[in-house]
Amino acid sequence: MPTDKSKHELIVSKDQDYNIALQSFETQLTQFIENQGLPAGKVFIELPERVRVFQNIDAPLSLLSPEQLQGSTYIAKFIAAAGSGLFDAALNYLWDETICELRGRVSQYDIAYFYDIAVGSPDRRKALKTPEDLDKISDQELIHGANLIGLISDIGLQHLDYIRYMRNYASAAHPNQNELTGLQLVSWLETCIKEVINLPQENVVVEIRKLLGNIKENEITEAEARQIGAFFTELTPDRVDTLASGFFGIFVDESTDEKTRENIRLLLPELWTRVSTDTRNGFGLRNARYVANNDASQQEWAREFLDVVDGAEYLPDSIRVAEIDLAIQDLLIAHRGTNNFYTEPGAARHLKTVVGSSDSVPISIRTKYVLCLVEVFLSNGNGIAWNAEPTYTELIRGFTPEMAMLALISFSNRNIASSLQFQQCKKKWQELIGLITPKIRNATARELLDAIDESSAPLEKLSNDSTLMAKVKSLRKILGI
Repeated sequence: MPTDKSKHELIVSKDQDYNIALQSFETQLTQFIENQGLPAGKVFIELPERVRVFQNIDAPLSLLSPEQLQGSTYIAKFIAAAGSGLFDAALNYLWDETICELRGRVSQYDIAYFYDIAVGSPDRRKALKTPEDLDKISDQELIHGANLIGLISDIGLQHLDYIRYMRNYASAAHPNQNELTGLQLVSWLETCIKEVINLPQENVVVEIRKLLGNIKENEITEAEARQIGAFFTELTPDRVDTLASGFFGIFVDESTDEKTRENIRLLLPELWTRVSTDTRNGFGLRNARYVANNDASQQEWAREFLDVVDGAEYLPDSIRVAEIDLAIQDLLIAHRGTNNFYTEPGAARHLKTVVGSSDSVPISIRTKYVLCLVEVFLSNGNGIAWNAEPTYTELIRGFTPEMAMLALISFSNRNIASSLQFQQCKKKWQELIGLITPKIRNATARELLDAIDESSAPLEKLSNDSTLMAKVKSLRKILGI
């Protein structure tokens, strides 16, 4: 067996040989390509960048256990592609490894709970039942859903959103002329390992998973429900809303047994006082959608869910609310899809038709409507859906003062904040501010507007500023959300 010293000497020796070995491999491969009559120029990343990968890759790989290394086929392909000078393909393999690991983590949690949280459309939700169905949802839905149930952190969400963006527009997933560096690849590998592959589950996430299993398997007493209620007080507002949405999804599922529903009837009042107004309104919207789609049994269960906590006030006044909600969902699906430049304009026009004038948008769906328009107006970070842009501008110009304030504080929304890390979205944010400023008349909102303008923090990190967030909190109270 070699000593630690001999191992170190072997590594140094390999470092010195990287340049020679990689150059020899490239020379032979280039000659073969040219012999076939194919172009060999600009196929491979320059040799020094490849050497940087090999010189720096030990650190992130050391974070993995021997068992994890043995199972990381896509990381092996990542290294092979990087050594070949095909960095775009390497990034693709790294993303494949990350998604496979994340799907595995999600499938070991509570798959029905995940689908209830991650998928906004009830129609799509019906087709998602098993872990095998995870390949039917987009990568963005997967990572954002994993964040909502606590499997990845908020910081991890931003990092993965950026890597996903680079994978989509600078990897072999699509034709492009972008060049990546060796240090970028190594950094992204380390991020994916730390934020997904090796990220330990928080205790609260483990407890929620146990709770979900318990309510489906065992009968909970009133005394136990009160004890569990004490656990609810330890949850963050986001976790409260997520858990409430999970309870709703379980309650309205036609396959749920009566014992499980009775458990939720006992637990829901313990949680309800901390559930946000937006989430409560969302349950009313789901009820209206079931009515619109003639889903009689699910509509009945959705209504009973609200009745458990005397929540009839959150039912919408008319089916029109459900129509607006469907139009919003269709637009977001189009915007987040791969062919958004073609599918987005039609969905945008449909939303405009359903809404009519902005001042007639029901309060119960106002926040969702505004956040949707902010997201699509900011673009996906890569380009603008030009044929949809005039529709978005017209709808935003029609915002009421309350909607303008909602758009102003949207930087505190995790999805919007994640988008704001991209240069294209930063530019569109400034355009958005220009459109809504004439509508902002509230003194606190004007102060927040000025504070954002004077802040030196990057847009995606504004929500970390306690002074700004205090003003956001005040505005949320004014808006009743």
